Amino acid sequence: QVQPVESGGGLVQAGGSLRLSCVPSGRAFESYVMAWFRQAPGKERSFVAAISWGGGVTEYVDSVKGRFTISKDKANDTVYLQMNSLKLEDSAVYYCAAARAGTWSSSQSYEYWGQGTQVIVSS
Repeated sequence: QVQPVESGGGLVQAGGSLRLSCVPSGRAFESYVMAWFRQAPGKERSFVAAISWGGGVTEYVDSVKGRFTISKDKANDTVYLQMNSLKLEDSAVYYCAAARAGTWSSSQSYEYWGQGTQVIVSS
């Protein structure tokens, strides 16, 4: 089992940047597909980005392409989500998740979830 733990959320002005981090508690992330999901009040939890266990392949939801970057630091066993040019609609609780296999953009593929870190984008 692996337990993701997120950090880095906070308040940021629209157009600004923020970097989220995800570290494991227990088993290492190295053999898992890792992803970021987000959920705003009254909305469904939705896919944001994912990275292969080797770190060589990434996937993003269209709305964040060109603005967000998911990466993996193998030495530190840490997954990051760099968020640039933030918009008001990016405000949500962001969750880090781990999966052995499956459809990357589907929340049902992920067995292990962090508790979330809140991102608030203000005007």
